[in-house]
Amino acid sequence: MGNDVNVRVEIWQGDNLPILRSFPEGGFDLVYIDPPFNTGKAQSRPRLKTVRDDQGDRNGFKGRRYRTVHLGQESFADDFDDYTAFLRPRIEQARRLLSPRGSFILHLDWREVHYAKVLCDGIFGRQSFMNEIIWAYDYGARSRRKWPAKHDNILWYAKDPKRYTFRYQDMDRIPYMAPGLVTAEKAARGKTPTDVWWHTIVSPTGREKTGYPTQKPLAILNRIIRIHSNPGDRVLDFFAGSGTTGEAAARNGRHAVLIDSNPAAVEVMAKRLAFAKPTINPGTPPLLPSSGMRSPGLSEAGASR
Repeated sequence: MGNDVNVRVEIWQGDNLPILRSFPEGGFDLVYIDPPFNTGKAQSRPRLKTVRDDQGDRNGFKGRRYRTVHLGQESFADDFDDYTAFLRPRIEQARRLLSPRGSFILHLDWREVHYAKVLCDGIFGRQSFMNEIIWAYDYGARSRRKWPAKHDNILWYAKDPKRYTFRYQDMDRIPYMAPGLVTAEKAARGKTPTDVWWHTIVSPTGREKTGYPTQKPLAILNRIIRIHSNPGDRVLDFFAGSGTTGEAAARNGRHAVLIDSNPAAVEVMAKRLAFAKPTINPGTPPLLPSSGMRSPGLSEAGASR
């Protein structure tokens, strides 16, 4: 793990709203969420594994043969009657939980991003809106009836638009699209990204895949966490899914708190983040006997780091 920080990773299983309400104010430096996109469908992805088998139906390196084993199906419902009513109290909690220099990153797609932008403007203030980032990819089926949707929308809000963490010096560099138009030195160094990020989705057969539906690429979360937080900062993702935020945080020397209501997601995260030795908290945190407040667990311990 990077940055010589002894990171702490905590996974909560349960409804995120009561868990969020149990955490003390200002305890996180970055909140990233990738909530359900309200597609109106059940999101699912088969879990596959390739194994050596002399009678298999696939050829591999040096003529070896393999077969694909189906390990089951991961899925969740993605349909809400009133999506903004669902998001509002959770985004209000996200703002409450941010430190003074903290940032909130909301990852959606074309279906709900416009409504979410208006909602977030009301919660954070329009002056706190910093960027809309377009994550563009060219993968999957093509429509014959309209332009194919091949991008996601990422909204960035700063709790205080006059002071926030933005580590420009840690930004990765990308190749120039027309290297012949710049000096050889510039072409070799590359350029910093704009607000349009080109990156493919997680390959269903690649090494990064976990088998969890809607998994996001680690490179996208690496960039967000490196730029919008400092080593030793605390990162929160309360729609944690496959745990990509947790892996990016831990490998970049940040602490992470991950929440998801889906037991399958918690199982995937626990396995994926085993290198960071996460603590698992099933259900809503217990009430503290003396105050009636719910125990904040890691969130309180992290405040004195």
